[in-house]
Amino acid sequence: MTEPVSAEAMRAEPVEGVAPDGSKSPAPSSGHNVNRQTVLYCPYCGEETLFPAERGWECRSCLRAFSVAFLGLLSRERAR
Repeated sequence: MTEPVSAEAMRAEPVEGVAPDGSKSPAPSSGHNVNRQTVLYCPYCGEETLFPAERGWECRSCLRAFSVAFLGLLSRERAR
């Protein structure tokens, strides 16, 4: 059984794809963008008991599954 990862532990671990001096290193071949922030809290109950699921995340506190998707960038005109 996998233990939940706390927010403190996630912040303490080094980020893959970023060197200690802050410069970007080549991305790993996993296909995931390692420069994106990972989900720390359940959007429904706010707990940190999140585990990776097949297509997103599952919260073991409220027993919900969810995913987070990047939809795109807004144009500068629309952002005003």
